[in-house]
Amino acid sequence: MRGLITRTQSGFFTVETEHGTYVCGLRGRLKKGRRQGDVAAVGDWVEITPLESREGVIEEVEPRQRMFSRLAPNPRGEYRQILIANPDQVVLVFSCAEPAPRFGMLDRFLVISEKHGVPAIIVANKVDLVGLEEAKNLYGHYPALGYPVIYTSVRQGLGVDELHAHLISKMSLFTGPSGVGKSSLLNAIQPGLGQAVRQVSQATSKGRHTTVVRELFRLAEGGYVADTPGLKALAFWDIEPEELDGYFPELRPLVHRCQFSNCTHEHEPGCAVREQVQKGLVHPERYHSYLRMRFGDEE
Repeated sequence: MRGLITRTQSGFFTVETEHGTYVCGLRGRLKKGRRQGDVAAVGDWVEITPLESREGVIEEVEPRQRMFSRLAPNPRGEYRQILIANPDQVVLVFSCAEPAPRFGMLDRFLVISEKHGVPAIIVANKVDLVGLEEAKNLYGHYPALGYPVIYTSVRQGLGVDELHAHLISKMSLFTGPSGVGKSSLLNAIQPGLGQAVRQVSQATSKGRHTTVVRELFRLAEGGYVADTPGLKALAFWDIEPEELDGYFPELRPLVHRCQFSNCTHEHEPGCAVREQVQKGLVHPERYHSYLRMRFGDEE
């Protein structure tokens, strides 16, 4: 029986199938051998054998199309912890004010999304605090880079339906810094959804002895939402410094035009990137985000 893993906790997996939900363990052979990453994770499609009392056994895990992962501490060496498998998109929620936008963090999230091959949508929330015109001044340069921006205000009801439409029938990773109004937005989309996501996120964010729960939450009109706290902690463990410019869409086509093949775009003569920054064709905030990441001073 084929199903989707919607929750993981303490080595057990909740699997939704067309015949109902089963709590499953892994078949022993899937655990054998040296593992360099999670065998199964939230978002994985699996084949299970149903047992009595709505229990089951996971027999096979289908190949993942994409994933968000991070390097987890392991005494035997590197271990890839899968935060979510097969997401269709990542929804990055940031505010226009209270708290002030953290563009360094946003650009970092976008680089991580590029690395994992997951399309990103930016939500500029709390528009009511600054007005739509100022909100577009803050975030208006991102759509030209291929990142759609949805301007939202729960208080004004602005953009909520548009955001909801982007979530239907998709598996979405919904994340961003604390205090930006993620829970309020999710509650506006579906009553109680924000509280449910927040409870799991808070439990996961606590001390190292807390049992980690990862969960997908079903939307009434189809699709799933998940939250991954601490996305910043993903770091760039699988990105080399000299690769970083390749994850900035506006810098990527300029690199081959630099005078030096190993150009860092900071000080070298004949740098096509700095030339475009000076001409106003590369946004200075994005350029400074690149430099902070490249030289280890990112937000």
